Amino acid sequence: MSDALTLPAETRERAGKGASRALRREGRIPAVIYGNKEDPTPIHVEEKELVKQLDTGHFMNSIVMVEIDGKQTRTLPKDVALHPVTDRPIHVDFLRLAKNAKIDVEIPVVFVNQEASPGLKKGGVLNVVRHELELVCEADKIPSEIELDVTGLDVGDSIHISAVSLPAGSESAITDRDFTIATIVAPSALKRAEGEGEEGEEGQTGEGMEPGETAATEQGPDDDAAEEQEEKSE
Repeated sequence: MSDALTLPAETRERAGKGASRALRREGRIPAVIYGNKEDPTPIHVEEKELVKQLDTGHFMNSIVMVEIDGKQTRTLPKDVALHPVTDRPIHVDFLRLAKNAKIDVEIPVVFVNQEASPGLKKGGVLNVVRHELELVCEADKIPSEIELDVTGLDVGDSIHISAVSLPAGSESAITDRDFTIATIVAPSALKRAEGEGEEGEEGQTGEGMEPGETAATEQGPDDDAAEEQEEKSE
């Protein structure tokens, strides 16, 4: 489970583009807490502390206790708007969590025991279809990651959501299909070698083609931006 984080904050007296820009010049980031049938609470947080927590890599999957005047509000980060040029945070949305709440979260997938996969040992490639799983989790039981064991998997084998044992308090948000998470595929070099072998058996020219003919392959057909992004985040 992801560790709970604590983020000190102060309430915002003024809203709007000008007030938000003034806060950013002071090293503060405007934010808002919403949800749980309560009025939104406009706040601002210290940029350095926010960036520090973002750099943990699991900020978006963690319970964040936003502390205002000694009182803590249990939240889940829902969106962090970034400056389109500098990638600095410019606004944060926090979802206020009720007790025993269930929430949708994106949890990263980690593949373990790759050395025990016959398909990977013979040169196969792990083709990851989903790097994250969309789960419905109890708010106090959000996993930091989902480990998937590839022991015994050979070329052509796949991992589907039905084969994954999710931790207690979590379930897949997608329930209408048994979707694929990853597949072990043959490397392109092996595929080319197999294709050349088949071509050699059938002849260098395809059926109905003249010597020297080849099959055709299909081919398929700043500052203003930053200000616009900031306006959307107010």
